[in-house]
Amino acid sequence: MDWAVIWFILIAVIFAVFFILEGFDYGIGITLPWLGRNDYERRALINTIGPVWDGNEVWMVTAGGALFAAFPHVYATLFSGFYVALFLLLAALIFRGVSFEFRSKDEAPAWRQLWDTCIFWGSLLPALLWGVAVANLLRGVPIDAKMNYVGSFFDLLNPYSLSVGLLFPVLFAYHGSLYASLKTTGDLRERAGRLAQRSGPAAVLLCLAVALLTWLQTDLFTRPAAIAALLATAAALIASVFLSRNSHFGRSFVCSAATIGLFTASLFLGLFPRLMVSSLNPAWSLTIRNASSSPYTLKLMTFAAVVFVPVVIGYQAWAYWLMRSRVTEKELEY
Repeated sequence: MDWAVIWFILIAVIFAVFFILEGFDYGIGITLPWLGRNDYERRALINTIGPVWDGNEVWMVTAGGALFAAFPHVYATLFSGFYVALFLLLAALIFRGVSFEFRSKDEAPAWRQLWDTCIFWGSLLPALLWGVAVANLLRGVPIDAKMNYVGSFFDLLNPYSLSVGLLFPVLFAYHGSLYASLKTTGDLRERAGRLAQRSGPAAVLLCLAVALLTWLQTDLFTRPAAIAALLATAAALIASVFLSRNSHFGRSFVCSAATIGLFTASLFLGLFPRLMVSSLNPAWSLTIRNASSSPYTLKLMTFAAVVFVPVVIGYQAWAYWLMRSRVTEKELEY
């Protein structure tokens, strides 16, 4: 059994789940200034993700831990080369988490506006940086023969990565507005639905632009499996937009989740068997062969994952089931 391939697939699945769950999570924060017209509505929006946002971020920690254990060379190169970007991402997430807790500690409008602003930027910046990161992994970054990143932070800010970086917040905002339409009531629910109907076509157009740039900048379109995943992504997104236009927001949300999952799958299928592409020399790329842990380590990790991952999934599914109802005025905490 090829344990390296198994862990490549597992990490791809973990990232797909993370982007789906954290996608609507970020989306709520990104749309907060537009959907929440007053303090009550902003509190209602925050409460839609209050019970689940920290659980969603567990998948990011899990992805990092799995990458460290299964492909340590990738972890070392990625975290050293993308150090500034990852520092900004973590700083934004820290301020975002603090904002959820501190926002309602004082009723002063300026106090709450400060933390609402932190929630917005703490959601927008990570979404943007995740897009920039995955685009650079696919396009290629300067990695030398010793698996060292030899570029700078600004090498990551190229037109292709910035276009994918822009796509992520737009797609997450659409995903989040659909989630808000399912979790709120009254005028806020209607406004969330209208925002979804308007942002959906924008996401489609941006996806088309990114697909064209991907064809020009990467070798993803030389891989049939990745092409199939991209076509499925397009179909899911178009179905989601069509359903939202007809106010079927529940089914539209399921399709938008499928869109994000399939898009993540296309990225990993475009990479396989590589994990980081070297723009200096393709032979210097980090792959599942030259960057993985020993087969014994991967085998041992697989047994641990079989035991503990279902427990995590079960617990999180139970939490979502308990918190499935819409946010009402009685449930708001100040």
